Amino acid sequence: MARAAPVTPSARRPADVPSDRTEAVLSRLQLMVTRKLDGLLQGDYAGLLPGPGSEAGESREYRPGDDVRRMDWPVTARTTMPHVRRTVADRELETWLAVDLSASLDFGTGRWLKRDVVVAAAAALAHLTVRGGNRIGAVIGSGGGAVAPARRWRAAAPVAGPDVYTRLPARSGRKEAHALLRTIAGTEIRPGRSDLGALVDMLNRPPRRRGVAVVISDFLAPPARWARPLRKLRVRHDVVAIEVVDPRELDLPDVGVLPVVDPETGELHEVQTADPRLRHRYAEAAAAQRAEISAALRGAGAAHLRLRTDRDWLLDMVRFVAAQRHARTRGTTR
Repeated sequence: MARAAPVTPSARRPADVPSDRTEAVLSRLQLMVTRKLDGLLQGDYAGLLPGPGSEAGESREYRPGDDVRRMDWPVTARTTMPHVRRTVADRELETWLAVDLSASLDFGTGRWLKRDVVVAAAAALAHLTVRGGNRIGAVIGSGGGAVAPARRWRAAAPVAGPDVYTRLPARSGRKEAHALLRTIAGTEIRPGRSDLGALVDMLNRPPRRRGVAVVISDFLAPPARWARPLRKLRVRHDVVAIEVVDPRELDLPDVGVLPVVDPETGELHEVQTADPRLRHRYAEAAAAQRAEISAALRGAGAAHLRLRTDRDWLLDMVRFVAAQRHARTRGTTR
């Protein structure tokens, strides 16, 4: 299905906004995230997912969804009932973000642009990570163009090809997390689509100790390009996939002739949205596409969170984190 955006004036991208304005936006965003998450997610340790840990704890009966790699075979043999070994959660957790800033993210018809939701989700994840003294790093992918060196972060050498990738090393502390967010917000979105599979694969190399990997994207690239690297990532890490969606990507409004442009190619079309059959086919194709994305994420073993530009993304994140914690206490992963 074509990814098209209405040709209408939109809010300026963070990269186009003066640095002092970007700082003010990030400061307000941090304040909002802090108030909301601290108010709704109580507890001294409020990470996105608790670290699996390496220290053995007590055993309990196996429940559907438990990791079979944690089977406690001696207890299973003695009791003739499957048991798994609990582990003490690590308090020093390393979280990595794979942030996709393809041209299709520079679009939005709701309260936010899709890239604004990407930055906001990264801010919430950074807050949940660093408050426990943990480390957070990121890899950022954009379309083709020259490499813009990160200011306070040492960027990795760009991968061969038209895409540009930036690696921000994992560090702890609120000051370092704010610098990471500033880099993400200031990254220029270039024409074209990043190779999401290559971006995810950057979290697999070099191998890192077990932690949390979060992929933030609209996942509009064919699943065949990114599903396998995501499955590989899930072998070693807890994976969270945050899908950013705009309502106009799900259905078209009846507004007559609508000029649309593909943000990745710049190709312009005029669509007659007054045709109900066209709107119906569009909605069916969009639903099939989202179902395919959900199936690919589920097959990769990733926890799936969908954020929309026309909804309260922060409340959706709070519900997601609460559901993940509840699932963990019951012994399941999702």
